[in-house]
Amino acid sequence: MGREFIEIFEEWALDYDKSVMGEHPQYVDVFANYDAILNQVVQQSLGTVLEFGVGTGNLSNKLLNAGHNVIGIEPSEAMRNIASRKLPSMTILDGDFINYPYISVQIETIASTYAFHHLSDIEKEIAIKKFASVLPRKGRIVFGDTMFKTEADKQLEIEKALDKGFTDLADDLNREYYPTLDIMKNAFEKHHFDVSFKQMNDFVWVITADKK
Repeated sequence: MGREFIEIFEEWALDYDKSVMGEHPQYVDVFANYDAILNQVVQQSLGTVLEFGVGTGNLSNKLLNAGHNVIGIEPSEAMRNIASRKLPSMTILDGDFINYPYISVQIETIASTYAFHHLSDIEKEIAIKKFASVLPRKGRIVFGDTMFKTEADKQLEIEKALDKGFTDLADDLNREYYPTLDIMKNAFEKHHFDVSFKQMNDFVWVITADKK
């Protein structure tokens, strides 16, 4: 459920916004076109949005500015605190992609950036199945996240990171559950979503999945 990584995010919270703005050399390529990635997710979002992995609230802020009602889910207390200070009027709840409080309002879009890869492939499918039960017909999932065309592409990025001396990035790519496009496509289609992918940088793709 991704909670095995909470300690990392508790420690990263204060510096997270510096990282996404390119101040951490090892992650410059991962966060390349960061604003464009968030904007693409916003552009694809419909109606009331349930956002997972709110982090410091960067996507939330853009969604709110675009006129969406947003309910946030975030497992890291340190991240929730920062996001709540930025966006005091927004509801941000403790939870993760699979275990989160009951949401009483109708959700049209489930959105997330840089978070879904914290779930194993089995957990990803459990989450997608749950999302299918939450969303109405023609409801939408929009995720911006690191994934790879093939496992070989992932291994190539690990080798490139090591060649540059980027051991933190290489460890990250080995440790977390970055999927391939076919795994994501199969998981969404199994639960009756039409899915498309748009590559945003060498690491990140935006997935748009519409419930049939």
